[in-house]
Amino acid sequence: MDYDVQRCTRHCAKSGRELAPGEAFYSVLLAEGAELKRYDYAEDAWECPPEDAVGWWKSHVPDRNTRRRHWAPNDVMLRFFDELAEQPDKQDMRYVLALLLVRRRVMQLEEGSTEQNGRQVMVLYCPRRQTTYKIPVVAPEQTQIDEIQQELVALLE
Repeated sequence: MDYDVQRCTRHCAKSGRELAPGEAFYSVLLAEGAELKRYDYAEDAWECPPEDAVGWWKSHVPDRNTRRRHWAPNDVMLRFFDELAEQPDKQDMRYVLALLLVRRRVMQLEEGSTEQNGRQVMVLYCPRRQTTYKIPVVAPEQTQIDEIQQELVALLE
């Protein structure tokens, strides 16, 4: 199921003040009827996510003059995704790339499950290839997150 989530409003939902470029803010998604509504909060106005929140995250207001990232074509990303399957030491990067491919709607999250050995996997479907993938959930360590992000940007931007 795809949801249309509005972009950042650049205004705090609590105080109404405009958020400055580079300023940290929190966003929360709430189900209101059949729609998902996004609310953005300045960092100093944020208390915690409501109990009924569908999701929430912390981000920074982009500078209006900053150029947008242009990622590699989807086929290039998929080939790299396949190459990472052969590199056991890069499974955390493959997991992050899988999440990026879901975000770009190249792959669809089918389900999550636990295999007999207790390892969590997410099941993804790629309509372009008509293929289902079982991706081990290998969340990177906090110290590796920046490194993985920089490597993916360098390879795929």
